[in-house]
Amino acid sequence: MALPHIPGIEVAGTVDALGEGVAGVQLGDDVIGFLPIAGDGAAAEYAVAPAEILAPAPTAIPLSDAAALPMVGLTAWQALFDDAGLAAGQRVLINGAGGAVGGYAVQLAKRAGAHVIATASPRSRERVRSAGADEVIDHTTSEVTVAEPVDVLLNLARIGPEESAALVALVRSGGVVLNTVPTIPTPADDERGVRAVGVFVRSDAEQLSTLVDLVDRGELRVDVAERVPLSELAEVHARAAAGRLPGRVVVVPAA
Repeated sequence: MALPHIPGIEVAGTVDALGEGVAGVQLGDDVIGFLPIAGDGAAAEYAVAPAEILAPAPTAIPLSDAAALPMVGLTAWQALFDDAGLAAGQRVLINGAGGAVGGYAVQLAKRAGAHVIATASPRSRERVRSAGADEVIDHTTSEVTVAEPVDVLLNLARIGPEESAALVALVRSGGVVLNTVPTIPTPADDERGVRAVGVFVRSDAEQLSTLVDLVDRGELRVDVAERVPLSELAEVHARAAAGRLPGRVVVVPAA
């Protein structure tokens, strides 16, 4: 990575200029996108984005708040529907549902007609419940158990091998284990036909447009914990490294 580097891979803004031959986007359009990881990012007054990754921004929420949707919303969508094929009537266990991806995963799974079991800390319990979870387990005080096996396990938390194995045991034969944390293995259970999928999110403007439509119809909530000026970006990164962010933080350039 070349330095200096502009961080940020989720962007919301107004199109100010177009490259040669760009179609489908016009000057003045409000758009959002999940930027390529390589190259400079969104934490700036101006950002350069490939036109094909952009989707029209939602109109039901402030434009800056829409920056809290692209990557995490796509991660939840792709894990549940592309990787797991989640269907109505299935049971899904979302481990670590109090985080950004978890909030969208709970909402999307519930909207799809699944029975949603979520683990969360006391700090995020009510937020997870309000997102639509049918059951919320406080993983800080209780062992994670289920009344009957789940079809899908979505792990969003850094957990050890013993905890991981205990969660996989809750998945029915023929079910699927999804894991979004790249630093830990994704365990399968070949004897019971439980497959494992490591989730790697990709930019997809069509899926992002679907998420935007859900936001505008009031069927998907975008949670923003803080809105901070761009001048405080370094402090935000320091707080993130120390684990002191309260949730999704939107960084807003000066007017």
